[in-house]
Amino acid sequence: MLKVLKFGGTSMADANQYRKVRDIVRADPDRRVVVVSAAGKRFSDDNKITDLLYLCHAHLQYGVSFDSIFDTIRDRYLAIRDELGLKTDIESEFAALRKKMLGGISREELVSRGEYFSALLMAEFLGFDFIDATKWLFFHYDGTVDQEKSYPALKALVTDRGAVIPGFYGLMPDGKIRTLTRGGSDITGALAAAALDADVYENWTDVSGILMADPRIVDHPKTIERATYSELRQLSYSGAQVLHEMTVFPVREKNIPLNIRNTNDPDHPGTLISDEFVDRKNNQRFITGIAGKKDFSIVTISKKGMAGAVGTLRAIVEIFEDNAVPICYTPTGIDVISLVVPTEKLTPHLYTVTGELRAKIHPDSIKIADNIAIVAAVGRKMAYRAGTSGKIFAALGEQGINIRMISQGPDELNILVGVDEKDYAATIRVLYDAFVK
Repeated sequence: MLKVLKFGGTSMADANQYRKVRDIVRADPDRRVVVVSAAGKRFSDDNKITDLLYLCHAHLQYGVSFDSIFDTIRDRYLAIRDELGLKTDIESEFAALRKKMLGGISREELVSRGEYFSALLMAEFLGFDFIDATKWLFFHYDGTVDQEKSYPALKALVTDRGAVIPGFYGLMPDGKIRTLTRGGSDITGALAAAALDADVYENWTDVSGILMADPRIVDHPKTIERATYSELRQLSYSGAQVLHEMTVFPVREKNIPLNIRNTNDPDHPGTLISDEFVDRKNNQRFITGIAGKKDFSIVTISKKGMAGAVGTLRAIVEIFEDNAVPICYTPTGIDVISLVVPTEKLTPHLYTVTGELRAKIHPDSIKIADNIAIVAAVGRKMAYRAGTSGKIFAALGEQGINIRMISQGPDELNILVGVDEKDYAATIRVLYDAFVK
């Protein structure tokens, strides 16, 4: 069995965190490939190394001295090395980097150095091989990952000794370093797991898995023990702070389970994500998680006979598309079509959109409702539970919360309710209390 692990910035923040990573890796002999981020914050007012590297580049661009920022970055890594008793020649590495900065360095290469230094130190600390990301993670000219070239390259480099890989960056066809989006180490970890056909991809961070609701709204929400990739997508789209869909795509494509774990609480099982699960018979919970977002508008278009008309929906959608207003949800009724859209996208084009709707659709009425929040109850078992929608209506009604919109997708993975923004937090708490507690 092979497990690929990714450790985020908080897990790499200082020497004490390095020790936690070492203990986690040593606790399981199957944990042989480790992807690391740049050093993150040690405390709330601290700086992330990547942010400091971006700041260094800005100083270079404007001809301002970067010495104090550069020294801060170097001192962070020197402190980690010295406290752990390592021998990596960080001084020479930073001297070479400073020389390159003075001679001209790309923004992407400079900001990638945080991961590079983290991986150098962690490789020595674990006794694993250091594999630079430029040796295996290759991009096409359009910036997409060249999996056909990258995957076999990594397989050829990884040995039984174990490997540490810096996340966040790779190599363009012209030999230049390119970085992934912020949070790119998550993507690197997923790509490494897919390349090596790992049995599990463990993503170690500072939270014990995905919570069933926002802890800023619900006190001490439970952890989601298991979720499917489809549920993860629904929760992410609905506003939950979970791994982005593109982060998990490489492992989902190969049906590799993803385990989100907490470096500071390594005994907690976290959240396990896979394509499907055989649910335990005694597990009565059928709501996986509750998430939501604010700042929506509902555009409701009414016209007699619209239900039987051909092409009306397409014409409406084209008007929104032509004005670059994304449509998030489309609850409908007889002779009524509602479109839920982000308010910030609609506002600049409101008069154009409504004018085109009147000119092309000739509706009986167009109504705009602003200050709408959308809350989603997500769960793969909802399809097998009769009366779920009724229970939602009843729970919200008892608390005097007016439902402005309700919708359930054909896959029956989620039920969406639209409420006034003033009722947003109360709606999440009511649904959590009704379905989870």
